[in-house]
Amino acid sequence: MDSVLHTRPRIGQRALLLTTAALPLTGWAVHAVALHKQLAATRKDPLTGLLRRDSYTARARRLMARHDDTAVVLVDQDHFKAVNDDFGHPAGDAVLAATAARLTAWAGPRAAVGRLGGDEFAVVLALPAARLEQRLAQLVRMLHTPVVLDDGRTVDVAASVGAATPHAVGSRDLTVLQRAADAALYDGKHTGRAAVASPAHTTVPSINGRRAGRPGTSLWGRAA
Repeated sequence: MDSVLHTRPRIGQRALLLTTAALPLTGWAVHAVALHKQLAATRKDPLTGLLRRDSYTARARRLMARHDDTAVVLVDQDHFKAVNDDFGHPAGDAVLAATAARLTAWAGPRAAVGRLGGDEFAVVLALPAARLEQRLAQLVRMLHTPVVLDDGRTVDVAASVGAATPHAVGSRDLTVLQRAADAALYDGKHTGRAAVASPAHTTVPSINGRRAGRPGTSLWGRAA
């Protein structure tokens, strides 16, 4: 009987010690989760959920280092200012969010998908050259599908698409490929078709990131 009486307090004390020791660990775990969410928020665009430019670039370069067959795809929303003017800025935000969701669905979970700023997006994905044309045509169809707003209104949308591959351009440098994809996009703008870059698109002259001789262009060389 005496041994039983002495055993129970010892068990209780041990449980208390374990619980007490766990409290700081629990606090650190909660802090770690909060910190992870905070860091993730800084990497992603709050409106679309896509990677911001720096995080996109880092992920894109890692992906290109792992795969031989890759494609760099740039997307620019057509007539986006008119959407804001005619339907309001909340509708413009909805169009951007819809575009982001479509790009993510098209590219798949292992791709790098980012919002470069405004209505400009970029994707880097593993894609065999034999499937490039078919997949780009699929993307164009997706990006030309009207967006239905929460209030039931329908917004007709379109986007210009430019693509570049290391094999076609002759470079595996992400900056060179993005420049070529952007130049191709500009050449094919408003045609309703994706444009694929050639080596000539890497030599488009630019000054401080803007296409020379085209005043009023955006960072990537498109009309603002």
